[in-house]
Amino acid sequence: MSDATTARATRATSAASVSPAALVLLVLVGLNLRPFLTSVGPVLDIVRRDIDLPFRSAAMLTTLPFVLMGVVAFVGFGLARRIGEKHALLAALSLLAVGCALRAVTHGSATLIASAGVAGAGVATVQALMPGVAKRWFPSRMPMAMGLYSAALVGGGALGAVTSPWLASHVGWHFALAVWAVPALGVLALWRNAAPHGADTVATGAAPPSVSRFAGRPRAWQLAAYFGLANSGYSSLVAWLPSFYRQIGMDLQQSGNLLAWMALFQAIAAFLMPMLARRSDDRRPVLWLALALQCVGFAGFAMFPTLAPWLWVAVAGLGLGGFFSLSLIVTLDHLPNPHDAGALAAFVQGIGFPIAAAGPWLIGWLRDAGGSFTTGWLLHLAVALAMAGLTAAFSPASYRRSMTPRHA
Repeated sequence: MSDATTARATRATSAASVSPAALVLLVLVGLNLRPFLTSVGPVLDIVRRDIDLPFRSAAMLTTLPFVLMGVVAFVGFGLARRIGEKHALLAALSLLAVGCALRAVTHGSATLIASAGVAGAGVATVQALMPGVAKRWFPSRMPMAMGLYSAALVGGGALGAVTSPWLASHVGWHFALAVWAVPALGVLALWRNAAPHGADTVATGAAPPSVSRFAGRPRAWQLAAYFGLANSGYSSLVAWLPSFYRQIGMDLQQSGNLLAWMALFQAIAAFLMPMLARRSDDRRPVLWLALALQCVGFAGFAMFPTLAPWLWVAVAGLGLGGFFSLSLIVTLDHLPNPHDAGALAAFVQGIGFPIAAAGPWLIGWLRDAGGSFTTGWLLHLAVALAMAGLTAAFSPASYRRSMTPRHA
């Protein structure tokens, strides 16, 4: 992309970069991306009994959306190249609303899993595009914008987790899972009518590069593995944390509250850790802190689950929330051009989310094979330790070198 094209795109979005309304819209989009996932875990035992769902099929309700968050990321970014980000995001939010609404009428496992796929495809497209949009809207305040977006994303997860068991006990699990179509339609209307014009790459003449151009860059694959493996703990906890604690004696609402408690601390860390890291171009110390917190949380789940469950959940939430936003920020840091950085973020999520999806599926397979949740928590502890070692590679001095010569 030429410097002139980049300058035109930057001028076109300069108003958006200082607009509080744009920041509010970014937050509202983030709030809608997780309730369709986190509302399932707290009522999963009810759903399993009602439609005779085995553990591995139940895991698909979390695994399939995470796989699609990867696969569809490439498709969504390509769609934005053709019709513009604004219109691609309108289509994606429509899919999210439809996927949630389908759960009101499902009476079998196939339709329920399909609803997860439809909603997951919509979320995948949104997540592929929003980091680039945030960097373009807020070029001088990117850590703050990504922190708020990430905090809203996991905060929406908390809302889904705490609300669904209450709704399920009063109006049934179908409504508890389908109700999230309503806020999705609301943010769809806001995006259509209030999104800054600079969100549309077709309008600015600044179409983003192809995501596939990063397939030949080893650093892009490193970032994708880093993102996917360290975030697999989140997908496993969303799928299985309530079931794990119900197995050892908690009631339905308490187990759902645990997931909401985790998401609350994720939201806090997703915002505060980028603020902590903003004073230096080297994000590694705060990344190590996030991974250390993950290690403590998973060790607690595995070894002392009943000793202080609220503590383990809070610590794990801090580590997972901080890591999610920081890993995206490190990805965006690698390239100064917002369009190139957005394409790299789409590549990282496109490969990383299917890796993250392996977590809940593996734990579901272990449970069907007669294993325990404890083995799964120990596996995630080992993954966090391995990712702490990989973190050393992400020195700011290596960013430009790792992306050349194609992105000189």
